[in-house]
Amino acid sequence: MSLLDDVLREVSGASSGAADPSHHSLATDLLGMLSGGGMSKGLGGLVDMFNQKGLGDVVSSWVSTGKNLPISADQIQSVLGSSQIQALAAKAGINASRASQLIAEILPQLVDKATPNGQMPAGGILDAISGFFRKD
Repeated sequence: MSLLDDVLREVSGASSGAADPSHHSLATDLLGMLSGGGMSKGLGGLVDMFNQKGLGDVVSSWVSTGKNLPISADQIQSVLGSSQIQALAAKAGINASRASQLIAEILPQLVDKATPNGQMPAGGILDAISGFFRKD
C-alpha cells in the first residue's frame, strides 16, 4: 500500500476500492510539490507560503502530532494562487474550484503523513516517506 493510497482512502473514507483518478493525479502532483517540485520549493517552502498568508497555525498543525486543523478551498486558493490551482486542475482533468476543494482535503493528510514525528524531515520529504512506498 502506498502513501497516496493511504491518504486517498482517508480522504474518501473508503475502506476499499479505487480512488477517483483525478484524486490520484492531484495527490501525486501535491506529493511532487512537497518533494521540491513546482513553485513551493518543497515542504519547507510550502510551510513558508502558509506562514506568509497568515495560515502558519494551520500548516503547523499538519506537521505536529496533534489534530490537523482544517483548511478551506478559498484558503488553498490564497496560498497556492490561481495559476498553480489551474495547472493542477488541468492535469487532473477537473475544474479549478473542485481542485481547490480536493487539495484542501488531500494536502493536510500528505503533510501529516510526511511528518510522522511532528517535525520537518531533516533528509527531505522523500526520505521521510520512502517507507510508505515499500509497505504491502
